[in-house]
Amino acid sequence: MQDVIKTIINGLLISILCFSFGATSLFADEVSEIRAMTKEKVDLVIRTLKDSSLSKEEKKQGILKTIDGLFDFSLMARLSLGKKHWKSLSKSGRKEFSKLFVERLKQSYLDKLDLYTDEEVVVDEAKMTKKNRVEVVTYLVSKDDKKEMTYKLYKTKKKGWMVYDVDVLGVSIVQTYRSQFSGILKKESLEQLMERLRSARKLGS
Repeated sequence: MQDVIKTIINGLLISILCFSFGATSLFADEVSEIRAMTKEKVDLVIRTLKDSSLSKEEKKQGILKTIDGLFDFSLMARLSLGKKHWKSLSKSGRKEFSKLFVERLKQSYLDKLDLYTDEEVVVDEAKMTKKNRVEVVTYLVSKDDKKEMTYKLYKTKKKGWMVYDVDVLGVSIVQTYRSQFSGILKKESLEQLMERLRSARKLGS
């Protein structure tokens, strides 16, 4: 599990900007342009991570700003909890769960900034899986390893294309969280799960 999390974090740190130049161009059949832009964005992220003039907090804030415009964390929260449990929450409960989940997910990324070493991201292909759904296959490449990462995007009405899940080596981050939450909810109540998330926030983990 730790290897999967590390792979996700490293991949996000580098490739998060690969799509920010405008995922709408995915349908323009301009794969070469995507690759060129990817190289540019990868270089930018690496320079940022290695920029000694920036504090760790400044790097974190810069990454968070990019993440907020690219990932639909609210949808990820809903999918991770599952339809049955999501429906059982009140409107205020859904809002709180989403907030707690997003805070936990973001913090887990930020806590692992130091895990970045010298990986690179190579964009392989973008394909439409169904209407308004696209998967972008990438590879996280290090000196001794190569891991496949697939970004799943959907088209929103107001914000364009956004990521709602990431598969690492065939393992979905949404499904991973859903499995964790489901295991807890077999033994505890939804309110107890919420309290776990509240406690984790207080501890800063």
